[in-house]
Amino acid sequence: MSKVLIIDVGTQSMRGIIFDEKGNLLVKEQVKYKPYISKENGYMEQTAEMYWSVLCGITQKLVAEHADLMKDVVAMSVDTFRDTAVLLDENNNVLRDLILWSDQRTADTSDPLPKKNAFIFKIANMTRTVNAIRSKVKTRWIMQHEPELWAKVRKVVHISAYFNWLLTGNLVDSYASTIGHFPFDHKNKRYLSEKDLVFPVYELDLKYMIPVCAPGDVMGTITAECALQTGLPVGLKVIASGSDKGCETVGVGCVGTNVASVSFGTTSTVQFSTKKYFEPEKFMPAYPAVLKDYYNPEVQIFRGYWMISWFKQNFARHLEKRAEEMGKSVEEVMNEEIEAIPPGCDGLLLQPFWQAGLTTPEARGAIIGFSDYHTRAHVYRAIIEGIDFALREGLERMEKRGKQKIDYIAVSGGGSQSDLICQIAANIFNKPVKRVQTYETSALGAAVVAFTSCGVYTNAQEAIENMVHYTDVFMPEPTAVVVYEHIYSNIYLKLYAKLQSFYKYLEKE
Repeated sequence: MSKVLIIDVGTQSMRGIIFDEKGNLLVKEQVKYKPYISKENGYMEQTAEMYWSVLCGITQKLVAEHADLMKDVVAMSVDTFRDTAVLLDENNNVLRDLILWSDQRTADTSDPLPKKNAFIFKIANMTRTVNAIRSKVKTRWIMQHEPELWAKVRKVVHISAYFNWLLTGNLVDSYASTIGHFPFDHKNKRYLSEKDLVFPVYELDLKYMIPVCAPGDVMGTITAECALQTGLPVGLKVIASGSDKGCETVGVGCVGTNVASVSFGTTSTVQFSTKKYFEPEKFMPAYPAVLKDYYNPEVQIFRGYWMISWFKQNFARHLEKRAEEMGKSVEEVMNEEIEAIPPGCDGLLLQPFWQAGLTTPEARGAIIGFSDYHTRAHVYRAIIEGIDFALREGLERMEKRGKQKIDYIAVSGGGSQSDLICQIAANIFNKPVKRVQTYETSALGAAVVAFTSCGVYTNAQEAIENMVHYTDVFMPEPTAVVVYEHIYSNIYLKLYAKLQSFYKYLEKE
């Protein structure tokens, strides 16, 4: 039976996973690393060399310890996190450390856009959103603050393309990985024309861009130089897949019009798979899916389940010793603490905007309803519930805009490993929540693409039917649903409008 190797590059760790044709995870090598280097408050960078060194270490270990499996590997693919640019010189050498997607620095946007573009954005009431996007273009920040370095830049690529270059010697990327602050036309899966309305927003000349291909295309094969560093066999096919979120959506079997993919990851998201292109929010694009002919409209909750890490670091360090003694993770101990807390957290409600969104640029996080009987555990549960309320709001907005009716949720990401978190989601969404056979859903989605590309399956649908298996279903609990429906409809949906003026005031401070 043939097998594929998937390298799944995350913000906090990297995994090398071998799958068989039935979607069975045969072996996994994982390396955790420091998520970022912070030179100043809010700065989040990492070296490209670190990622490549970790990848080489993983593949070398797989080759050394699992030769019996590696001999049957017919292809490999790499999926990565999004919106992290790599700056290359004329020889494709990396010029500076990578500014990660989570970095908080902003570029100056005082210089005006072309008058015609600015006027159209103004009458569409999108000026604030467009300026928020412009401020987040990290290459723009580099142009402003590191002009001498920028003068040496010849190509601006995503981290996925950087790996493709080192593996195959070809500087190319999947259009399903081209997700970030680049001048890219997601609907037509090509770069924007200089005449496009939003082209000036990114201030990136097309000369910096590289060729893109479709998911499933063979981008090249392992070179002799790469083989020396990785231990991988010369000639092994490297197949294009897509971003981590896009691969997750495939990995949880989200291809029908009645299912939504919810990721409880560092950034929490809700996605559809649809052949009809539509904007999930006004002027916000749907991304090209890892499956050909599909799109993934998406709503993001920036920082999402990162808030769990934030809470653990700041309020639950004392649980580390207890968790170690019990042979559990701190998250498992915290989950046990909140089981007895009723739905609605005894009146405590959290709005999870620890980082503002593009259409809510002034937003901040908020917690309301505190009383003297609330505990640290109440705050932790309120974070989980607040993220679900925000995702549900995004889901309903997409259902309306896309004219799709979602019957059930398929979950992925770190939070999905918890039965309790899945049950809370089922109750808040008031829909069945389904979980597949492995937590490694990004890698599984990339494996679906790889096996289809290799001809093991005739199409992605057939591959999904054979490789993605729902093993757990969490049904809504009627009593909890009533509580959550009341909170969601009468409090949560009204909360942002009530607080918006205060957020705008704080933004000026």
